[in-house]
Amino acid sequence: MNTELYYTYILECNDKTLYVGFTNDLEKRVHQHNNSKNGAHYTKIRRPVVLKYSETYKTFSEARKREEELKNWTRERKISLISGKSKDTVSRN
Repeated sequence: MNTELYYTYILECNDKTLYVGFTNDLEKRVHQHNNSKNGAHYTKIRRPVVLKYSETYKTFSEARKREEELKNWTRERKISLISGKSKDTVSRN
């Protein structure tokens, strides 16, 4: 039985842009975004980044699917989700 969890997350970069990603180790990944030479190029040049939102999933495919969904959202819709004012529900198909 797989007990590993996966996370879809939204970061706010230093320039106030938003970055969406997914991982199986949220704390480590946020640290990588802020410190690693191997982090995502987008966040590497916009440090520091701050974790603003995350969702937890039981499978890799669920987290990846949600990441793709959120990446297609407008900035305003992501901000609404972060603030808790969104009427969008978590996709768990």
